[in-house]
Amino acid sequence: MTIHTQPARSEREELQQQQHQQQRKVALRTRGHAHGAITRLASPGDVGELIKPFIFLDHFEADAADAPKFGFHPHSGIATLTLILSGQAFYKETTGREGIIDTGGVEWMRASSGVWHTGGLHGKERGKGFQLWVAMPPELELAEPHSQYLDASAFETVGPARIIMGEYEGRKSIVAAPAGMTYLDVRLKAGERWSFIPPKGHNVAWIAVHEGGVSAAEYMSSGELAVFEESEGGIHFEAASDTGFVLGSAIKHPYDLVTGYYSVHTNAAALSQGERNIAQIGSRLHSQGILKQTR
Repeated sequence: MTIHTQPARSEREELQQQQHQQQRKVALRTRGHAHGAITRLASPGDVGELIKPFIFLDHFEADAADAPKFGFHPHSGIATLTLILSGQAFYKETTGREGIIDTGGVEWMRASSGVWHTGGLHGKERGKGFQLWVAMPPELELAEPHSQYLDASAFETVGPARIIMGEYEGRKSIVAAPAGMTYLDVRLKAGERWSFIPPKGHNVAWIAVHEGGVSAAEYMSSGELAVFEESEGGIHFEAASDTGFVLGSAIKHPYDLVTGYYSVHTNAAALSQGERNIAQIGSRLHSQGILKQTR
């Protein structure tokens, strides 16, 4: 008699099966605070504490002619990631880089030790997107600044998810973000189902819906940010209509968020150094006539 045995499943496969069977609950929902064309969905002092290293999220939508123009302003200790869902945006920074980002493109600017930049919507098409701030670990919060400006073609897709930052299902974004975080641009057709199984160790997860409506333990509609309970369980989505949302997943940032006006660091000494650095850059911009005044 021949006995056929099934090969032993790996620990990862066992975990994936458990995650597929689980549905993470929604811990918080918000529509943020709207200021004209911009809706602030998360800040370091509120939702950012729950979803760090993701500490700030703005959603914007406007005609380029009517959109707010942002003058030069500084950052230190963080990285900003601007995702253009439709339309175009312009950028310029004190590293000497400037240009235009088209639909589907991304600006990644790791301010770290200090950068000033400006930007806004460009062209004739209605613009829409998200700006995300990411807290840096101690080894990067005062490092040399680094930026990338990437076209839509630079990003890989797995199923309905475009991998904007980090890794997912064995594919990796070329955005030079720290390890342990993933950011996806997800599009689902009406009635489509999709499950997100987080990478190992990721216990933070959230979505921000910008089009349509989707169910994941609860129904969320356009304009909402939903934070899921901390766990490594899966999140199972079903689209009620054609739907678009961004999804963030990460190993929770274990450091404090020590905030200045435009800066976020892990401790007071690093914040002080970062703010000194951006003040020096501001003084230079003032002497060049680029700024009328500095902070």
